[in-house]
Amino acid sequence: MSKTVIIYTGLSISIEEASKIIDADFRPPVKRNDILHAITDNPDIIGIIDGVFHQSPAVSHKEIMKAMDLGITVVGGSSMGALRASELDDLGMIGVGYVYNQYKSGAISSDDDVAVTFDPDRKIPLSEALINIDYKLDLAIKKEIISNDEKKNIIKIAKDIYYPKRTYQNIFKKVEMEDNKKTKLIDFLLKEKDIKYLDALEVINYIKKIEK
Repeated sequence: MSKTVIIYTGLSISIEEASKIIDADFRPPVKRNDILHAITDNPDIIGIIDGVFHQSPAVSHKEIMKAMDLGITVVGGSSMGALRASELDDLGMIGVGYVYNQYKSGAISSDDDVAVTFDPDRKIPLSEALINIDYKLDLAIKKEIISNDEKKNIIKIAKDIYYPKRTYQNIFKKVEMEDNKKTKLIDFLLKEKDIKYLDALEVINYIKKIEK
């Protein structure tokens, strides 16, 4: 018998796309006390992908721990899920994906690395997550589109922009680079899949595997 699954997402991957992969109760980005409400629905598995950071209080460690104490399997990755999993995996939360491993290794440590601002009605990101920019710039280095030093400069510019305004347009207004090279880089960045999206897929497929 399939298990009852609740998954919080909508930003890193659309609920429409996610629902084609797994039959689950998909809910919008998790916020404070949402897990406590979810517990009353007696789920077997809770997947945390997206969550709010600054728009309202973030999901707390205590409510995730309470879910796990009740025997609910909690899986996280991609965004808020990756951050909380890196903090609670020693207590039983399961972390999945690149972003989780970046937090766990200490390569990143701030919620600013994954935070975006979004349209609350349409669930569309309105800014770029720093982790996505960093990941894609590493790919651009491998493709020899830019150098390590150029990446460092772009990341510095991106970090200096407050996360709601961190868009490629605002970043590249400040990047000094030959026009053809800049155009090639921007085209590459826009074409490549976000690592948060790829991690969201990994979380969903992991849950699909264990919910049988």
